[in-house]
Amino acid sequence: MASRRNVRYSPLATDDDDVYGSPNDPRFDYTPKSFDKIPWKSIVLALFLLSLGSLLLFLSYFICTGHMGGELAQAYGLLALGVLTFLPEHALTGHKVAIKILNRRKIKNMEMEEKVRREIKILRLFMHPHIIRLYEVIETPSDIYVVMEYVKSGELFDYIVEKGRLQEDEARNFFQQIISGVEYCHRNMVVHRDLKPENLLLDSKCNVKIADFGLSNIMRDGHFLKTSCGSPNYAAPEVISGKLYAGPEVDVWSCGVILYALLCGTLPFDDENIPNLFKKIKGGIYTLPSHLSPGARDLIPRMLVVDPMKRMTIPEIRHHAWFQAHLPRYLAVPPPDTMQQAKKIDEEILQEVVKMGFDRNHLVESLRSRVQNEGTVAYYLLLDNRFRVSSGYLGAEFQETVDCGFNRMQQSETAASPVGHRLPGYMEYQGMGFKPQFPVERKWALGLQSRAHPREIMTEVLKALQELRVCWKKIGHYNMKCRWVFDNTGQNEGMMDNPVRGNHYFGDESSIIENDGAMKMPNVVKFEVQLFKTREEKYLLDLQRVQGPQFLFLDLCAAFLAQLRVL
Repeated sequence: MASRRNVRYSPLATDDDDVYGSPNDPRFDYTPKSFDKIPWKSIVLALFLLSLGSLLLFLSYFICTGHMGGELAQAYGLLALGVLTFLPEHALTGHKVAIKILNRRKIKNMEMEEKVRREIKILRLFMHPHIIRLYEVIETPSDIYVVMEYVKSGELFDYIVEKGRLQEDEARNFFQQIISGVEYCHRNMVVHRDLKPENLLLDSKCNVKIADFGLSNIMRDGHFLKTSCGSPNYAAPEVISGKLYAGPEVDVWSCGVILYALLCGTLPFDDENIPNLFKKIKGGIYTLPSHLSPGARDLIPRMLVVDPMKRMTIPEIRHHAWFQAHLPRYLAVPPPDTMQQAKKIDEEILQEVVKMGFDRNHLVESLRSRVQNEGTVAYYLLLDNRFRVSSGYLGAEFQETVDCGFNRMQQSETAASPVGHRLPGYMEYQGMGFKPQFPVERKWALGLQSRAHPREIMTEVLKALQELRVCWKKIGHYNMKCRWVFDNTGQNEGMMDNPVRGNHYFGDESSIIENDGAMKMPNVVKFEVQLFKTREEKYLLDLQRVQGPQFLFLDLCAAFLAQLRVL
């Protein structure tokens, strides 16, 4: 029998005494319980995984050389899905991270490419204490290596299954953290669309981390979503019905279902028969247990309203007395947006990273530009773990933002939606105080409001556009794309005398041929017209510039207002 030092670890090796878990080895059953047979020393483990075909040469180099501190401590995964997760320690900081390895071929075969791409794109933007942190992404021709925050305590779902219904204070603490993270997503124009306890992870101190943004989407002003996605038990009625929705309102519904599960230990809508389940959701058919407090009994039904126009919004949830009870200080003031966070650098942690051998100027520039490299990974690991162990979880981080939070109080905008659907207020944000006491909400008028019939409003809009020689294309019942070309030759004194050639609309806009044969770039303004319906049973007309000179667009808006007769 060959000695151990002469054995070659490869798929062709046949020495049963020396090959760990060979595919032909009947002693290894490839179940989670058999992981105790895996050799955990870095080099041996790398060779073992390489022999199974589960590890590339690139990753074996990754483990053996300690790139980003790859001292492998534990491994588990779903190899059939092309996903393998490692939990190494970062050598420079000593903190654990999770490395998810995604096989390109397998995720392509499962049509998960778009899901993975979207999740990475969104997580790269986010920096919030209750959203899972992405530190680095390493791409190779065959695999994608995603370095993420290590979350120790598993899913909130398992926590609820183990403990049953939670005490109200504990459930409220979880709910406050969830709403804080969801609000941050909405303020950054992202709607999650798959909120459920399985996608809410818990760290070592049982703080919530929102994860799995694969079904999330970017929100755009005046644009609406229709994709039916997410888990049926947590999906809003408008989602399972295939109706248009703005986004935030479906997350509010899901949060209401989660709150019910936290307080009751069961789901409000549950049935093995999917048609029956959908019937309950669309009808809002559920029962409230008698043990719920008056505050919870008031909050849950207002979040689980079938009509999205009447459903509670995130700012309204924040104002609710039940939510305000025992609200931690760091959650009283929402964190700054990603651009403000990038500008704020912790000097103490910066010095620690510089001592590791990184150039200070390059590190500062990388942090401000949100570039992911070994230096920024070390910085954010130190930053996250320092605040995790601080008293009052992350209180120190937000202590510095409190004063500026009062000076940056933002006002709500009127919540509106396309006719028949309300656009809940991801713009309806209100600054928060510590007591916590809230200033009186002020509503700012957005666009042009009218109580006239929608058909009458749109008729007048089309007449005005025709008078201004604006071309349009209908993209919805109350939504149009428009284009207007301004002739700056001085031949026309008024805007209404400006002709627009139809063949230029949505076609080649590179040039206009003048009378002398010269080519001249036109001043083109592209914009969208959208009619919304507000809570006050009014209709709101909004013009949004898409492309073109801003001042020229303002001139066009002024002329457009002069033409309208019903607003």
